[in-house]
Amino acid sequence: MASLSKAGAALAALREDLSGDVFAPGDPGYDEARVVFNAMIDRRPAVIAQCVDEDDVVRSVRFARDLDLPVAVRGGGHSVAGMALNDGGVVVDLRHMRAVTVDPAAEAVRVAGGATMSDLDRACQEHALATTGGRVSTTGVGGFVLGGGSGWLERWSGLAADNLLAAELVTSDGRRVRASADENTELFWALHGGGGNFGVATSLTLKLYELPEFALALLLYLPEFGGDVVRTFRDLMAVAPNEAGGGVLYLTGPPEEFCPPHLRGTLLCAAVLTYAGGEADMRKVAEPLLALPHEAEIVGAMPYVEAQCMLDDPPGMRNYWSAEYLGGLPDAYVDVFCAGAESMPVPTGTIHVVFPLGGAVADGPHEFPVPYRDAAWGTHPFGMWEDAADDERAIQWVKNVRADARPWSTGAVYLNFIGAEGPERVVAGVGAENQRRLERVKREYDPDNVFRFNHNIRPR
Repeated sequence: MASLSKAGAALAALREDLSGDVFAPGDPGYDEARVVFNAMIDRRPAVIAQCVDEDDVVRSVRFARDLDLPVAVRGGGHSVAGMALNDGGVVVDLRHMRAVTVDPAAEAVRVAGGATMSDLDRACQEHALATTGGRVSTTGVGGFVLGGGSGWLERWSGLAADNLLAAELVTSDGRRVRASADENTELFWALHGGGGNFGVATSLTLKLYELPEFALALLLYLPEFGGDVVRTFRDLMAVAPNEAGGGVLYLTGPPEEFCPPHLRGTLLCAAVLTYAGGEADMRKVAEPLLALPHEAEIVGAMPYVEAQCMLDDPPGMRNYWSAEYLGGLPDAYVDVFCAGAESMPVPTGTIHVVFPLGGAVADGPHEFPVPYRDAAWGTHPFGMWEDAADDERAIQWVKNVRADARPWSTGAVYLNFIGAEGPERVVAGVGAENQRRLERVKREYDPDNVFRFNHNIRPR
């Protein structure tokens, strides 16, 4: 740690040199700048550097290195473990770097490091193009892609990481590095699921796909029909085309117009069927779900960007999530899954979801560090609530759901769906063989583990 006089002089120089704003404890705006999506996270960085371009990122990283301070990187700020912040370190805040540049002829898009999924989707929609994005429009593109990237379109267009064409990073020594299939190829490999361990991603270039039409069915059922809904969804997905995706979830009836007033605030089961194509084809797939007795429905064509906003979870809530990836969805597990809804905290924003993989996920490149690719289904207990008095029961419910699923688990997991669950789970998220290779890449690009506020890969 540097002396106070050196630190003060360095901070004054950073304030002078940075094009963006710099916040330190006591500054007006500091507390607002350190708020993240998960209201359970309350951390106090020494410096928050709100960068507006790559030069600002370089300056901020070099400032941190000069003072021997660790660095957290903030894009969307959606990490459930609050990895966008630290205590006493530097936060490189990319939220002002949100440019999205679409190249329709190349079917590619360049996305700045602080862009959200909404920024990406809306820019691509103008050209009837899309790529796999998160299921929440406020998610940051950078962390999402580098962590693997699971979303509604994944069975059709693969994991987000499968569509990564190039990345530009600032490394721990302040160097600018480009990684692609032809440049820094080991680093490029590591960015396909290895997360933010290797530098600050200032831009990503992603492959796009033509998506002139998109359709969706959202159906609400009484919870006693949940088992029938899950089994029906499982069976239709076994023969559905790759264009079909979605999942089944238990949730609290939302205060939305499509939910009958008498069901708002009560436990419900919902089926979401997404379709990368037209309404007529989607309805053919959805027929078995529509035949089940249901209380409400939204069925039809809609812009993909609107579907991406439908299940947005509000900021300012308390969050705790986990996941297990499953080899299959046998009746025995369906019963266990549905039973888990009985103890779900209601009414809260908590959801209890099971969703299909397969399709382009299973067919994608097996050399990348995404070991959950071969799983058939995933389950994702997503605890979200408002009152701190509910912390213990909500967190325990998530842990119980995960434990109940473990007999059917492949052992692999998607790291973006979990918090800080220990080094063994990081290995489960990248694969043991990949872990060793990632450690070597980490040693080359971040030997001092400056970027450790993530699902951390230690240099070896």
